[in-house]
Amino acid sequence: MFKFIKRKITSIFSKFSIGKKLKNLFSRKIDDSLFEDLEKLFYESDLGVRLSVDLTEKIKAILKKDPDLKIDEILNILKNELKKEKVEFKDVEMKKPHVIMIVGVNGGGKTTSIAKLAHYYKKQNKKVLLIAADTFRAAAVDQLSNWAKKVDVDIIKSQIGADPSAVVFDGLKAALSRDIDIVLIDTAGRLHTKTDLMQELEKIKKVSSKVVENSPHETILIVDATTGQNAIDQARIFNSYTPITSIFLTKLDGSAKGGIVLSIQKQINASVKWIGTGEKMEDISKFSFDIFIDDLLSLE
Repeated sequence: MFKFIKRKITSIFSKFSIGKKLKNLFSRKIDDSLFEDLEKLFYESDLGVRLSVDLTEKIKAILKKDPDLKIDEILNILKNELKKEKVEFKDVEMKKPHVIMIVGVNGGGKTTSIAKLAHYYKKQNKKVLLIAADTFRAAAVDQLSNWAKKVDVDIIKSQIGADPSAVVFDGLKAALSRDIDIVLIDTAGRLHTKTDLMQELEKIKKVSSKVVENSPHETILIVDATTGQNAIDQARIFNSYTPITSIFLTKLDGSAKGGIVLSIQKQINASVKWIGTGEKMEDISKFSFDIFIDDLLSLE
């Protein structure tokens, strides 16, 4: 099973590799222009300004001492440096019901990601319940309802414009009475009204903890990997409203630049736990940081 997961993740991340670009870069004469291009390559890979500068300075200092280093040795140095950026996963004890609040901007793949998580947990023989607390958009409720039918799980919803926290209250009461294992709460992602969003999320959390002690037990941020630096800003905003326990990166089947993984994790001190690799409910994988870094700097 682990070998299958590793192969799947490797095939996903191989498209992000900058190993060949680095090899071409270091086939040139080592001078200031090379290091300028090296820093630019790191930055364009969405590693962020700080990390791009730090890595470039590190390689520059090492090559001054040993200008005959081979590309494999340079890549190994970079791998070791990047692996120091790892944010350790915060293990969360599974309760029953285990309540997971899903947050993220509209259009980032939130609803599809909830369906993928529901499908994943159902495959583990868990009883799953969805709560449609994004009551401001009819499309969101309809979408989630359609996914609930496809995945064959229960859903609690209300009319458009209903108080989201009231829907969550009803949903968690239903979870307790139905002996549900996993509850997934969809929330609105209206970043253009930040104050309303903050108040809404705080109210949902407050109501949730009253019905199920210490819930939500997880708060997962859905991030569209193709949005680059905007994804970091979104992560920072949501984390300031409600502490994020982990990240679900969506749209990694597109042209996303993989370095965004490191940037986001460092910004909010939360690890990437899940990755979405397509539109189907089966297109979900657990994230492996070490495999990701190895692939990012692969020559294959």
